[in-house]
Parts: sequence; C-alpha cells; structure tokens
Amino acid sequence: MHADTVLYNGLIHTQAGDHPRVSALAIRDGRVVALGEDAAMRDLLRPGGEAVNLDGKPVIPGLVDAHVHLSWYADFLHTVDLTGAASAVEAVERVAERAARTEPGQWIRGRGWDQTRWPGGAFPTAAQLDSRVPDHPVYLSARSGHAAWVNSYALRLAHVTAETDDPPGGRIGRDESGAPTGVLFESAMEMVSAIIPEPTPEQVAGQVKEAIARAHRGGLTGVHDFDGALAFRAYQLLRSRGELTLRIVKNIPVELLDHAIALGLRWGFGDDFLRIGGVKTFADGALGPRTAWMIEPYRGEPENYGICVTDPEEMMEAVSRASAAGLPSAIHAIGDRAVHHVLNVYEAVRREEAARGVRPSQMRHRIEHVQLIHPDDAHRLGRLGVIASMQPNHAISDMDMAEAYWGERCDYAYNWRLQLEAGAVLALGSDAPIEAIEPLPNIQAAVTRRRPDGSPGPDGWRSGPRGRLSVDEAVRGFTLGPAYAAGMEDRLGRLAPGFLADLVVLGQDIYACDPMSIAQTPVLATMVGGRWVYRAF
Repeated sequence: MHADTVLYNGLIHTQAGDHPRVSALAIRDGRVVALGEDAAMRDLLRPGGEAVNLDGKPVIPGLVDAHVHLSWYADFLHTVDLTGAASAVEAVERVAERAARTEPGQWIRGRGWDQTRWPGGAFPTAAQLDSRVPDHPVYLSARSGHAAWVNSYALRLAHVTAETDDPPGGRIGRDESGAPTGVLFESAMEMVSAIIPEPTPEQVAGQVKEAIARAHRGGLTGVHDFDGALAFRAYQLLRSRGELTLRIVKNIPVELLDHAIALGLRWGFGDDFLRIGGVKTFADGALGPRTAWMIEPYRGEPENYGICVTDPEEMMEAVSRASAAGLPSAIHAIGDRAVHHVLNVYEAVRREEAARGVRPSQMRHRIEHVQLIHPDDAHRLGRLGVIASMQPNHAISDMDMAEAYWGERCDYAYNWRLQLEAGAVLALGSDAPIEAIEPLPNIQAAVTRRRPDGSPGPDGWRSGPRGRLSVDEAVRGFTLGPAYAAGMEDRLGRLAPGFLADLVVLGQDIYACDPMSIAQTPVLATMVGGRWVYRAF
C-alpha cells in the first residue's frame, strides 16, 4: 500500500473511535488509507509523493455547513451590505451611494437591515428610500430573509397598491389608510422579487466560485444548500467543468416537488460533490419580522401569532408524496406552533413509512432551525428520528429580540443540547447569508452561548450549562451530523481509513484553547478529497 500524501508531526483529531487522536495520516486517491505514528505513515509514501510536516499543528475533519443559501450568499457579496446599519437613515445612505454609480432605472439590491437594532425599532418605509433614491427600483432583504424593504418605484413596477390583496402566506405592510408602507413580509416579498431580472446560470456560477473560495478559507469542505433551480444549474455547470471544490447537498424547493417526482429524483442521487438532498418547505416566518408562528402571541403584541406560511394539511400532503417518492423533507420551522405542526406531520408520515417497511434511518427528515419548541414537544424529534438542523449563531444574534418577544419561553429557545440529549442528530449550520458563513465563530457560539464581547456573562445566554455544547459535540455537529443528514456517514465526518480526505488545519487546538478564542483561530489550510483547496502555511 502506497500513499500520495502523508501529513505528519501533527495533532490530528480524527473522530474515529479506535484512533481519536494521531500524529500522522496517509492519503491515496483522495481518501485516507491509514492513521498512526509519523514513521509508519512516512514509510507508506510513494516516490515523488508529498510529505507535509504539520509542525505540531492541529487538524480536524472537514467542516460542513448543514444549512446555507450558497448562491444567495454569493450574490449578496455583490449587493449593498446593510449589516450593522445603526438606523434606517444610515441604511438609506448606503443605498444612495450605490445608486450614485448605477444607471437610473437599474435595480439596486441589498440585504441585512434589522429594524430591531434601530432606535425605536420601527419598520422602515418606502418614503425613506424615495427621499434619496427615487430613480432606481430598490429591493432590500431583511437580515432574517423573511421581509423586504422596497421603494415606491419598485412598488409601481410590481403594481402593488392599496387595493392589492395580501397573498397566501404573506402580508403587505400598510399604513392606517391601507397604502403599502414599503415593507413586504414572507410570500408578499415575491410580488417584487419576481420582477427583478434573473442572472444567467453562468453569472451565478462565477459568483459561486468566489463564495466557495471564501468558504474554504473559513474551513468549509461542504454545505447543504437551500436555494432554487437556478443555483442547481450553476452548481452543475461547475461540476461538469471540474471546478466544484465544495461538496454540495442540494435540497429541492417544495414548489418543484412535482418536477422532481416526475423525473424520478431520489435522495442521494448524484456523486460525492453534488447530490440530491430533501424537499424544503416553509412552515412559518422568522423572529425578526415577528412572523414566526406561535402558540402564544408575541409579548406586547396580543393579536400577533405570526404567519402560517404553509397550511399543515398542505404540508402533510407534500411530505407524504415526497416520502413515497424516496425524498425526505427539510422543513423550516422557527415558532413553537410551527415546530408542533411539523412534528405532527412527521409523526403521521412515519406511520405511513412504517407500513411500507421504511425505517427512520432510511428517510432522514429534518426540521430547519427549531428556534423555539414547546416543552411538550421537546423530545419528539429524537423519538421520531428527525434531524435537528440548528444554527448556533442565531442565538447570540437574536437573544435580545427573543427575550423581548418570547420572554420565559426562551428556556426552550435555540436549545441544541436539549435536542442532543433527547436523541436527535444535530446538524449545525450558519444560514448564510443571514449570518456569516465561517464555521469557527459558529462553533464558539455553540460552546459558549456568548457574543464575542462576552455578553451576557460566563454562563452564556439562558439554559447555562444545559444549553451549551462541548467542543467535541459542536465539531460533530459540523461533521458527523451533516454527514448523517446527507447519507454519507460511511465516508464523511471523520478521518479514518476509507473515508474521504476532507480536513482542516488550524492555528490552535480548539479542543484545548479558551472557548472564547475559538472564533479567532486561524484556518491555515483546507483539503477536499486529498487536494489542498486553500493553504496558507
């Protein structure tokens, strides 16, 4: 047995049971072939092979983001960044700066505004944009991705007026007279987004390559993507050219379910770089715009229970049909009522699957986010074999807002340890571009439940030790969990003989350092399939 590449003199965390930590490993044809001590591994190196002295550097298995919008993230790298804008006025000025160098009549797009962080917390208006950007149609996504702020030019192009009815699963923000304010919620966003010219697959592919390079610099070797058909076409272009260096599990929007069934697509179809995942459905909205679907109303808003985006009966029909066709479901659910109804759907579909002789491990359903769960439902994901696809960075971003609108219910909010102890598989992610795509800050959030400045204190936000993960558990959430969710646990998620050689070289040992310094850990190199896709040492 000969190896193409040997890494030696390192601190390699393998997540393999028999050899959890070794100093060296050998790679051939993109896979790990052996683990062990330096001399033994170097003896396996073929003439002309590469021997890499790690000089004591730590190595972990390749990190996989289990919930990302990759093409959306790629596009947002080129739009107006409103993240951190301290007020609507500041956000408008950023848009005006872009408009000043854009031909009149061309669309101005942006993302990342968050009215909960502005003085007074009021939603912005079209009039505010009109005052500085009257000659360009403007479409700005909220940080949550569940609301859009547009100007009057965009509303005119979309023919949205006081007489326009709210669409199913959405709401048009209105003033006291019924006129649109310029903020669109949930499916109402599509009234404007649908008229924005769509880029070509080639254009998307070019942007995605930039985003993939950034993902590799952060230590990512794979993602589970939740964008649409255009993104899938772009990924296929990259794969056909041999330019896809990030492993992508492509989930299918529920509106394309009929097409997927007609084509006979099934979960796992594809290869190790691009494969079919599950069917994505929205049960509700999000906390930021207060559209997450709640059992009890939002504090201070006694009439607001959020928005049911997909009726439970409609959801049941889609999940049942998808399952019968060999496709699991991945359902967005943030509010406790949404989570409850999704669990009811999965419980019913599990009975159908059992009647067909299908075990839970053969149909890997997921709930995306699980941000708030009712105590009565807390253990149901584990019991039903439903994967908890959660994003730790949401907790530290949302904690103040969650306290304001959910109050004591927050003991059951963003509680990944609760799901882990209930027997659910954790698949962790970022929800980029809603949050940053880099995984190490996300691991720090999972371990500490604290913001980078240390707030809200040593025990972290709510739940204390009950809510935090160990470093090993958090890393598993970015390795073994996503591998299981993708049906690739036989070759991804650990460094062991026969497994794909996906790994990350770090500047410090995150298992031993101060947990509050994990986010600052340098990523020195990323390898996918035995090939360096990023290297800085």
